[in-house]
Amino acid sequence: MPTEIKLLKGLKNILENEISSNFSDKSIKYGLEKALAVALKQFPLWNGFWTQKVLDLIKDYSKRTYEERAQAVVRIKDIIERAIEFYTDENFWEKSVQFAKGVGPHRAKLLNRLEIHTIYDLITYYPRDYDDRSKLKKISEIKPGERVTIKVKIIDYEETKTLYKKIPIIKAKISDNTGWAYAVWYGQKYIKQVLPPGTELLISGEAKRLLKHIEFENPEYETLDEGEDKEFLNVGRIVPIYSLTSGLTQKVLRKIIYDALTDYSIFLEDPLPKYLREKYNLMDKPVSVWEKHFPTSFLTMASASKRITFEELFFLQLNLAKKRREIEELSAPVFNIQSELVEKFLGSLPFKLTKAQEKVWEEIKKDLSSGRPMHRLLQGDVGSGKTVIAALATILAYDNGYQTAFMVPTEILAEQHYNRLKNIFEPLGIKIALLTSSTPKKEKTYIYLDLAEGKLPVVIGTHALIQEEVTFKKLGLVIIDEQHRFGVIQRAKLWKKGEAPHLLVMTATPIPRSLALVLYGELDISIIDELPPGRKPVITYLFSKKERRKVYSFVEKEIEKGKQAFVVCPLIEESEKLEAESAKKLYEELKKFFPRFNIGLIHGLVPREERTRIMEEFQKGEIQILVATTVIEVGVDIPNASIMVIENADRFGLAQLHQLRGRVGRGSEQSYCFLIADLKGENAKERLKVMVETNDGFVIANKDLEIRGPGEFFGTKQHGTLDVLFVDLTKDMKLFEIARNEAFEVIKNQNERIEEYEKVLLNKWLNKYLRGELKEIVL
Repeated sequence: MPTEIKLLKGLKNILENEISSNFSDKSIKYGLEKALAVALKQFPLWNGFWTQKVLDLIKDYSKRTYEERAQAVVRIKDIIERAIEFYTDENFWEKSVQFAKGVGPHRAKLLNRLEIHTIYDLITYYPRDYDDRSKLKKISEIKPGERVTIKVKIIDYEETKTLYKKIPIIKAKISDNTGWAYAVWYGQKYIKQVLPPGTELLISGEAKRLLKHIEFENPEYETLDEGEDKEFLNVGRIVPIYSLTSGLTQKVLRKIIYDALTDYSIFLEDPLPKYLREKYNLMDKPVSVWEKHFPTSFLTMASASKRITFEELFFLQLNLAKKRREIEELSAPVFNIQSELVEKFLGSLPFKLTKAQEKVWEEIKKDLSSGRPMHRLLQGDVGSGKTVIAALATILAYDNGYQTAFMVPTEILAEQHYNRLKNIFEPLGIKIALLTSSTPKKEKTYIYLDLAEGKLPVVIGTHALIQEEVTFKKLGLVIIDEQHRFGVIQRAKLWKKGEAPHLLVMTATPIPRSLALVLYGELDISIIDELPPGRKPVITYLFSKKERRKVYSFVEKEIEKGKQAFVVCPLIEESEKLEAESAKKLYEELKKFFPRFNIGLIHGLVPREERTRIMEEFQKGEIQILVATTVIEVGVDIPNASIMVIENADRFGLAQLHQLRGRVGRGSEQSYCFLIADLKGENAKERLKVMVETNDGFVIANKDLEIRGPGEFFGTKQHGTLDVLFVDLTKDMKLFEIARNEAFEVIKNQNERIEEYEKVLLNKWLNKYLRGELKEIVL
């Protein structure tokens, strides 16, 4: 943008000349206001709103006082210098937060803890709540226990110390025209210098009764001696409340964000096309960001939230719409769906497919024979029979001469799928192999060779499948189980190992429709909403920690009847080592409690061979109780195991508890799940009661989403996508559907209503939202 930069540098020279001429308004012909107005016409408004800010600041310049002119010119010069940076630096918004006003290296480290790394992170670090301090009260109107804001004058001070630690207590007598009260600060001797007697100020805090008088402890305050038009950040307004970290205070963070908004928000481009803003009455982006942080009213704050939510949803859906269009334009292997091998397999099953399974299989067959790549999400509750559907698709691929890659997130699940599918495929003459990081090197070499030469039709594995060494001769079907455990890039890496192969994504974690559309909007969705006949619902009980002995007494009686039990140890986030130690401790405890029973232990650090042996012994009934971590969350199928005990159940999400409970109830016997939890926590009992009341995974999933939000729905943060979401999908569903429809409409109709500059902005901000992981859309 050489023209814009040249103009900006020229404007900077004009402003410097005006400063040199002592703000005479004679440094340029026709005056400074006219010169700036003419020059700024060269900059389109969509480049940011800084041009309008400059025009506002320079208005009526010739009529102003010397001080007003000086103030305006210095501020405009700052804006022009930042505009030069805006036009020359492609990474303007990625600049380190360290360089924001009032930050520096030390505070930057504190902000980094809050995931604030850049200037853009800072201005979009939105409040978690608000405190309405806009309504002033008189001292005479205050009731103890109220949070109030009052306008007072400091009368005088008393200074004492606490009895034991001798911490200074600064006690200010404050007054308005209706009465007097006290403001008390602990350990803040400087208050007397900052707020000398006679200072007028606004104070906010909780009013407490002290004998006959009202007292405020460590209240927030702002002085009035700088003029009534001062911008208050902490009192006298609707005040933002942010999530903090040790070393940062609300007051400091508010000032940092306020200064950053002042310096940078005018350079925010609006990536939403104008017709959408007008159609849905959406605020301009800079206004919405300001109003989200420092709202003028709760009404404007709600409008700002609507705008921010719409934008985030729109761009997420725009990416999915673009991906869907790209998929629809590809050619894929056309499968002949008339298969004797499929019929042979169906005939060998000891049961009939449920109606829901039949419906889903018909949908998949239609995809596989369409000539376009299947991109389908298969959802189903625990034990609904998704594996049978995956087996059918794999057999059909084999019968059409294509290979299948089946990727799962954990070695235990890979081994479980491998053992089950091996029993299905070998009688049909279909060769299958298991590939994980634990697969011996020599065996891996043979698998790589057989896949490349097309001699191996089916491979099941973990992330090992996406390594560069893995190549396929004719990959026609990719199946990914427990998709939420994989990132977008991992899924794409496996898919790209074939030439537009068919893709079947499966999840045993039921996902609410709203979240499924956000995460997998480019996929068609199939749901198995029916369990096989004869399954008895698992009976679930909730017990406090004090009642553990009752639970284990029941377990003992059931094992004496020949049953088996899982005991899942407390969840320890982000530490497989600590989780393993926790499981070992519980294992030792239960060995003492059940000396007559054989108890096994399994966790993520147990070597593969030992893990396989333990699972085989449990499967054969040689182990009666299996102590485990969440490695057994999915895929483990032991029909004789009829008891699930989950320790510290309050540490798990509902969806994860439902998965764990799904490890039992797979036979014809009545099964039980015991949740042992700390029920003192906020809403813990209410939340866990959902597990007692229903076995419906979709009901549980909706509740889990409502309670924990999308980012933590799966028990772990998503790779990218949901970290940026400011959205509450349980409340914003209508807005989501509008944003989704508009995004798909943009792609479908080739953007007839979108100006060329708006297409540039759409591409630029789409990549920003997706953190640069995905290539730009072709508009």
